Amino acid sequence: NYLGLKYFSFNFSYILIFYYSLKKSESLGYIYIFIAGLFNDVIIGTPIGLSSLMYLIICGAAAYLRNITLRPSLIKDSIFFLITMLIINSLLYIALNFIFSYELVSRRTSEENDVCSIPEPSEVFSTEDLQRTFSLINQILSSAID
Repeated sequence: NYLGLKYFSFNFSYILIFYYSLKKSESLGYIYIFIAGLFNDVIIGTPIGLSSLMYLIICGAAAYLRNITLRPSLIKDSIFFLITMLIINSLLYIALNFIFSYELVSRRTSEENDVCSIPEPSEVFSTEDLQRTFSLINQILSSAID
């Protein structure tokens, strides 16, 4: 964040993928975009396949916009792009929060040593956490629409 703005992120790869999928769809194939997402996951350190999935969703949104548009309009394309970025970043946040939110639980088997084990699913995923996450997403989307 070189601009120093709070809550602002600039993801150039999303913009490039959206533009090339919308305007020059024959130059990029979905396989190349998927492989680029895998490279991004390896370099950044996110779970493998997460960036690929987000990139392919961006391609799908751009292809949808390209197919329903009779006359291109800069304002309509920009609004659709912003809504797409809102959805993509929300999905990425939910996925990363879902993956990295649980902790390994330390249980004592004897007094000298600790054994780390993966908790049971009922210990990790409570309905209160899911309701809080969905209400937060609902607040974000409703404030974006207003």
